[in-house]
Amino acid sequence: MRTALHWWPVVAVAGLFALGWLVGTGPTPLDARLLAVDAPDPLLVLVEAPVQVTVLGVAVAYALWRGRWRLAAVSALCPPVAVVSAQLLKRVFGRTRDGELAYPSGHITALVVIAGMVVLVAGGRLWAIVLATAAVVVGMVLVGITFHYFTDTVGALFLGSAYVAMAARLVERPRHRVT
Repeated sequence: MRTALHWWPVVAVAGLFALGWLVGTGPTPLDARLLAVDAPDPLLVLVEAPVQVTVLGVAVAYALWRGRWRLAAVSALCPPVAVVSAQLLKRVFGRTRDGELAYPSGHITALVVIAGMVVLVAGGRLWAIVLATAAVVVGMVLVGITFHYFTDTVGALFLGSAYVAMAARLVERPRHRVT
């Protein structure tokens, strides 16, 4: 696990750029097919800013309550930094949907990073991993069949997971060597 945290950000960013260049500026056949599916709009609450900010606020508050100051700071700062980088990357790729820059999705970048911060604050507990995974998968599908191309959400998964891996490295507790 520790080794994966070292190399995953590089692999994920390479995947983000490879996919971005591969899909180009329009929809792929998969994107076009998924856009024909009707989405249950109430489930889009997962990617709404007030819900995401609330979840992140609870995670940061819990980290503070436990006296995990570095974890709280990283959890509070990582999502906005990731979203800003997604917005900057949209200009690099220039992919649009309905006249708006689309790749990578900022909504899913935020969802992935916030879900990752919840997992970190929960100490990697299984319940947190399962809930975070479910939220990300549902969010990716719903956003990918409504206001983004699905491949925009895959690019965001790459970007967001790179940030989560870097955050995990920043907050990991040093191992003490026994001599």
